Amino acid sequence: MEKHLFILDELCSKANVSKRLLQEWEKFRLIAPVGFTDEKIPLYSESSIEKALNIQKLLELGYEMKDVQKIIKKIGMPQSSDKQEPDMPSNQYLTVGHLADKVGISPRTVKHWEDKGIIEPDMRSEGGFRLYSEAYVYLCQLIKDLQLFGYSLEEIKIISSYFRDFLNIQKNIHVYKKTEIDMKLESMLQEIQVLFDKMKLFKEGIQRWEDLLKKKKKEILNLKNQNQKRSDIKKGRKRE
Repeated sequence: MEKHLFILDELCSKANVSKRLLQEWEKFRLIAPVGFTDEKIPLYSESSIEKALNIQKLLELGYEMKDVQKIIKKIGMPQSSDKQEPDMPSNQYLTVGHLADKVGISPRTVKHWEDKGIIEPDMRSEGGFRLYSEAYVYLCQLIKDLQLFGYSLEEIKIISSYFRDFLNIQKNIHVYKKTEIDMKLESMLQEIQVLFDKMKLFKEGIQRWEDLLKKKKKEILNLKNQNQKRSDIKKGRKRE
């Protein structure tokens, strides 16, 4: 499930406070970002909105900034029982552009994979930022590998769904029926075997090409050497 994050301007709008005031609160450590994009843009969570509203109330009651700071240090801020802050997987997130750079693909490719349902952002801000954890760098590299193996995006989508199913079963094994789990796991094992078979063919093909290229490289160097000798002989004759 996507976790909603906000950039500074969005937080100010939600909490109905000025940007200048919120930055002043940050200086007093009354509020802080939950993370940053790789471009160092601060990100805030839904609990940041609630915290900002509570700070505003305390200030309206006549408390000074230093007093609010002491209150937060000693007893913390009140939080609604029905609003629990989701665990943040990381305090560093990648934008689409930086994910693309790290993987060596275009941002358009990342968006295309999103549209196909192969990957989905860890988080999305209301302003349209799509944010990914570092784990997506490895995942996208795996997708590129599957494309090298000759898999279509539709086939890759099926494999990615197996990964999601596996993680869900691993976390909540008691939620599923035994027969349902058996069927899903058996399908995963079959797909793993298909991948092993394809990789075996791929390795055999690579070995053939390595042998061929080594042989041809040696032959080309020999021809180059012969050609050089011919050139040297011609030069010697001209001198005579």
